[in-house]
Amino acid sequence: MFKEKVLELLEGALKENESIFLIDFTIGPANKISITLDGDTGVNLKDCIAINRAIESNLDREEEDFSLEVASVGATTPMVMPRQYKKNIGRELEVKTLGGKFEGILTEANDQGITLEWKAREPKPIGKGKVTVQKKQEFIFSDIQEAKVIIKF
Repeated sequence: MFKEKVLELLEGALKENESIFLIDFTIGPANKISITLDGDTGVNLKDCIAINRAIESNLDREEEDFSLEVASVGATTPMVMPRQYKKNIGRELEVKTLGGKFEGILTEANDQGITLEWKAREPKPIGKGKVTVQKKQEFIFSDIQEAKVIIKF
């Protein structure tokens, strides 16, 4: 009953700002509500406060004691939804699959999968030495075990 009420309030608050979407929602022991958000253009503090207020102001602590934590995903948190890939087109990703680990620029993202492009050094077809070649590979979401944005300073 309590979880359904919180989820209903959360869904209502998310409808107020369609660019924000839910990544994770849990209610742990002692009614510790934990909500993780992401957004098409990121999530700022005002977004987290708005979601927090929409939920907290509509729950009665006299009926049910709870704690509430609303946060945005971290910069290096693995992506879990196709919508997250779309907002990261043009950024460098590390993608782990059963076939190995790949690093490249995310050039395309749709509802089925993604496309990565990178440069690699390979032996020349004729003669000694190596040549730089452009690589491109498509991945379907079911094959991706983990994908993270690579942050370089």
